[in-house]
Amino acid sequence: MRARRDPEWQSVCRAEDLEVERGVAALVHGQAIAIFRARDDAIYALGNHDPFSRASVLARGIVGVRAGVPFVGSPQHRHAFDLRSGQCLDVEHVSVPAYEVKVVDGAVLVGGRRREVA
Repeated sequence: MRARRDPEWQSVCRAEDLEVERGVAALVHGQAIAIFRARDDAIYALGNHDPFSRASVLARGIVGVRAGVPFVGSPQHRHAFDLRSGQCLDVEHVSVPAYEVKVVDGAVLVGGRRREVA
């Protein structure tokens, strides 16, 4: 069965091609997105732009867990961003966009921005 073509969801890669606790960058709906596969195999998508360094670097960040929260640490200033919501764990008023993700027939699909905070 093939993934249904939906203009709101863009196929990015195969889930099996994502390395655990590593990020990859992709252009999705004209936006630079960082996609991560956590240790529990959950897949997350955040905006790739680090608001502190003003560079597209989050896909190169270190993935981990802090107090039960999956996060990516920016490779430049080490600020941690919640993979579920995009909220910075170090500076309350800062966040990056978080995007909907689903896996259909092994393909990772990225949709629009998440509306709710995890």
